[in-house]
Amino acid sequence: MDLLPASTPTQPVTLQSPWRWLALGWADLRRNPLPGLAHGVLLTAFGWLLLWAARDQFWLLAGAFSGFLIVAPILATGLYQVSRQQRAGLGEVVQLWRSGDGRLIRFGLLLGLAGTGWVLTSAGLITWGSPVPILKPMDFLRHVVLVRQIGLFEAWLLLGALLAAPVFASTVVALPMLVDRPVSVMAAVAESWRAVANHPGPTALWAVVIALLVVVGMVTALLGLVVLIPLLAHASWHAYRDLTAHRMGR
Repeated sequence: MDLLPASTPTQPVTLQSPWRWLALGWADLRRNPLPGLAHGVLLTAFGWLLLWAARDQFWLLAGAFSGFLIVAPILATGLYQVSRQQRAGLGEVVQLWRSGDGRLIRFGLLLGLAGTGWVLTSAGLITWGSPVPILKPMDFLRHVVLVRQIGLFEAWLLLGALLAAPVFASTVVALPMLVDRPVSVMAAVAESWRAVANHPGPTALWAVVIALLVVVGMVTALLGLVVLIPLLAHASWHAYRDLTAHRMGR
């Protein structure tokens, strides 16, 4: 299928841009819902499977969900193709994955390593700071989250934010760029970091919006992810276009 001209012109990136990206993502999802909802259903079912398999083992659960949150954007990259090609459907998504793009595979492996690093670092912090062993999810809730003293849980959240920031900076532009252009992984990551450096306020707000929507998806027993995963994937495509418009000559 030939690429169609972009239906939505790019605009300068401001603090209002994240809301524009969400609106454009929602328009893409409404225009062509089948590919997005199929991704959302499959990834939500995968999340339920992880919950069931690791329900009684906290660190296995933490590792599984960290991996899930990192791998989900990789698995949803087919939706960039749907936003890129206005008439694209499941066939084009399957074609993208059947191409066996080694760049996406390598990038996915690198992100998997980053997720493993977070789980190991998190385990070290909680093991060192908790007065009792943390073996089950309820142990973490009782002895880390619900304690009255301020300290360990807040340090854990801060550590997670510090480790998530470079992952976000490496992916916010890189993932859609790998679908859009024949560039190397390193070039895409460099462009992603450049976009964040050039637009720190809007990209930081975009990261917060993504995190809050993911939390909403989690607290709805993952059901919200059926819609939120495709919404964020489509919106991320429009974020990429705006963030790279000047350098890409759009």
